[in-house]
Amino acid sequence: MVSPESPTADAAALAPYARVKAHLKEGLASGRWPPGTLMPSEAELVAQFAVSRMTVNRALRELQSEGLVQRTQGVGTFAAPLHRVSSTLTLQDVHDEIVARGHRHEATVHRLRAEPARGALAAQLGLAEGATVFHSLIVHHENGVPLQCEDRYVNPACAPDYLAQDYTRITPTHHLFQVTALWRAQYSIEAARATKEEAALLRIPVDEPCLVVVRRTFTRDAVITLARLVHPGSRHVIEGQFNP
Repeated sequence: MVSPESPTADAAALAPYARVKAHLKEGLASGRWPPGTLMPSEAELVAQFAVSRMTVNRALRELQSEGLVQRTQGVGTFAAPLHRVSSTLTLQDVHDEIVARGHRHEATVHRLRAEPARGALAAQLGLAEGATVFHSLIVHHENGVPLQCEDRYVNPACAPDYLAQDYTRITPTHHLFQVTALWRAQYSIEAARATKEEAALLRIPVDEPCLVVVRRTFTRDAVITLARLVHPGSRHVIEGQFNP
């Protein structure tokens, strides 16, 4: 770890709140503060980094929103329990979901190539305009019925062998789990229509409601992938349970 007293050039370039946040995230990742442990107080962090209490509070708020810490007014900030941390990082592999139901998973690869990243896509992946990105379009089937259309863009720096894989044998999610160090993920979930291409691949009417998940995953310093996962509403349900 680089101390705030001797920052690297990269650390010095960060905004003050981001330096505090990065320091705390590094400590959480390394196990310096095990789950449930009381972390440094706001006053301690203010003194250590020579910043304002507002700056420290912003760093802690962002860590709390990411599920990495818990804050109790008048008591302090604690490293989140393991179940809270893991819940922010757990990603489901569609192959594992289907097999767990005792069903057969098959995948059809419709697109697997390198492309230039343009406009919003380049920005979403943190790449320069026109930089190379890997693109796959795969339909996952459960017992022969199309269940999910997976349209995925991958940062080549994070998974340089992505295009060399046989995605009829392993899923992109499985490959990325093996070759990248997942740090966090962002999701959006909405009810929406598939595109004409997606509807044709899923063998559904263009006006059938779908569950659309857009997911972006990150290493500690880069975007790994941006995926759009489209599920026919009649064939997909979100289930779960909670044990306090």
